[in-house]
Amino acid sequence: MLTVTTEFTPYASALGGALIGLAAVLLLLFSGRIAGVSGVLRRLLLPTASSRPIDAAGFVAGLVAAPLVWSVITPSPIVQTVSANLALLIVAGLLVGFGAVWGGGCTSGHGVCGLSRLSPRSLTATAVFMTVAVATVYVARHIWSAAA
Repeated sequence: MLTVTTEFTPYASALGGALIGLAAVLLLLFSGRIAGVSGVLRRLLLPTASSRPIDAAGFVAGLVAAPLVWSVITPSPIVQTVSANLALLIVAGLLVGFGAVWGGGCTSGHGVCGLSRLSPRSLTATAVFMTVAVATVYVARHIWSAAA
């Protein structure tokens, strides 16, 4: 049986959550936009007459720059493990994209912004994607790893 260990980081996680919440509030306050990454990417890649792609570009630049800034200000290395299985990555990406389109938003839009606005649609979407996430982790760790 494969054992997967994870590191519990309550202070870093709380700080990260607070910063995500602050960013969501500031984006809504200053631009009237929800901080959903799928919507931001849509405005960047498929701009409309009413969208401001420069704002979306700044948001995406912040997402890319954040780990770089973190690596400069802290001695801790950033460790991120991504599967080397290209087919798995493609299928996973397509499923996430399909889910974001079908659900009318992504985890950040529904889970952070929608829940804080008490949106019933976001509550439903968040319950669905969290249930699927839990089931996926269970299957990956206990069923697929046992078969391998």
